[in-house]
Amino acid sequence: MLLEEQRFLHEDLERLEQGIADRIGDEPKHIRDRLAQDHQISQFLDRISAQSEKLLTIYRDADGTRSREIQQIGTGDPMEEFYKQLAEVKSFHARYPNEPVENLERAYKPKKGADADLAQPSIVDTMFTGEEAFGRFFDLHTCHELYLNLPNAKRLSYLQYLELFDNFSPGAGGLKRSEKMTDQYFKYVGQLALDLETFMRKTRPLENVDKIIADFDNEFSTAWEKDEVAEWKNEASATSGANEHMTSGDGIWCEDCEKDFKNENVYKGHLSGKKHTRAAAERAKRLQEGDESTNGAGKGGPSANRLKERAIAEREFRIKRLASAMSTERSDTRVNVERKQGMTERERQQELENLFNTSNATNQAMETEEGDEEDDDERIYNPLKLPLAWDGKPIPFWLYKLHGLGVEFACEVCGNFVYMGRRAFDKHFNEARHIYGLKCLGITNTALFRDITAIDEALRLWEKIQKDKRQGKVDDSTVIQMEDAEGNVMPEKVYYDLQKQGLL
Repeated sequence: MLLEEQRFLHEDLERLEQGIADRIGDEPKHIRDRLAQDHQISQFLDRISAQSEKLLTIYRDADGTRSREIQQIGTGDPMEEFYKQLAEVKSFHARYPNEPVENLERAYKPKKGADADLAQPSIVDTMFTGEEAFGRFFDLHTCHELYLNLPNAKRLSYLQYLELFDNFSPGAGGLKRSEKMTDQYFKYVGQLALDLETFMRKTRPLENVDKIIADFDNEFSTAWEKDEVAEWKNEASATSGANEHMTSGDGIWCEDCEKDFKNENVYKGHLSGKKHTRAAAERAKRLQEGDESTNGAGKGGPSANRLKERAIAEREFRIKRLASAMSTERSDTRVNVERKQGMTERERQQELENLFNTSNATNQAMETEEGDEEDDDERIYNPLKLPLAWDGKPIPFWLYKLHGLGVEFACEVCGNFVYMGRRAFDKHFNEARHIYGLKCLGITNTALFRDITAIDEALRLWEKIQKDKRQGKVDDSTVIQMEDAEGNVMPEKVYYDLQKQGLL
């Protein structure tokens, strides 16, 4: 029945909204649980969109089925219609006696305690690799291997690659423009862009990633039409010749040789060399062939070579934008790789096991907060009140002592706020709390007040800076020069003093 389906869709939408509200009200402590919650909310939102489309189709009633059902119920005998539908329901259950009934309230309710143990494994458990640590770090080992297999590629370590994978200039780990026009390089940049986009979709399920990618593509299209994409200028529109070059902050770039010169004299000297002459002739020939292919492609149509350049440049542009949007994950990945390089293989395996076993510890902590009784062996033993690590367990005591997390640093400018450890204390001078405290004291230049925590010290230093500024101002009387009858030059004030004393 169409009306029953309409009622079911309304109920489903309300249950979905309630399920989303229940999940938003919770604050997961572990990144795995947070991602699982975000992906569940994303799935609920997709289901709401699909169910709403079905409901709108019913309300539009293009074939008139809903109107006929309403008319049939309203004009006929209500009891007769009721018993008719009841007979249809009984007949259906007689044919399918074991048909399960879907409980929407239980289906969309967050699973906790025993229900969570019986539930299916979360989608997050199989979504990330061990290197990604549930979306905290990049896993670009495959792309790094593809990069190393490129002809003429620099032999970068994985740590160096993480620093330079979005820098495609020839002098910083990238290839020359002519070396990029290969299918192998096109496959590499396509795989790198796909991995970064997939990582963003996995770690940010509630964001409209499609819109972000579309904005990147529109930005690239605009820059490409204006010929403003760096390193991919249209050679056909450039003036060919030996004197053609581009000056930048790093030096002079020779388009013919595709080489950067730090000194202008060295650049001028190489223009008369055989290597430059041969490269200029090859480039002129390439430009001529490009013009011919353009004319052969059709009036106003781009050459096949230019289309391939656009495809490669578009993927490079997308990689740069994606890397910039996920700069936090990138920096965390570099720190994690440096940390793992100092670990043994046994320590790496132990850390990986702890990563996948954190779900049990998280569930135990949640049950403890809800007042559930647990055995003493299952509780986290932390008598020293050590800070918790990312896996929900206390950090080792030696690490606690190494970073000096037991040392308290109070800052009077921040309202006597106490910072635990030297690292947090040094970092807070650039944070909003400390800068706001200085501005409340009337101090505008906050860069000079690092390591100053006392209010009186800050005020004395600010007063001294202001006093030095006032003394540094040049007096007008010392600027005006006077000359006496003998030709001696002196300041105006000295001249009038000597004149009053009758010495002139």
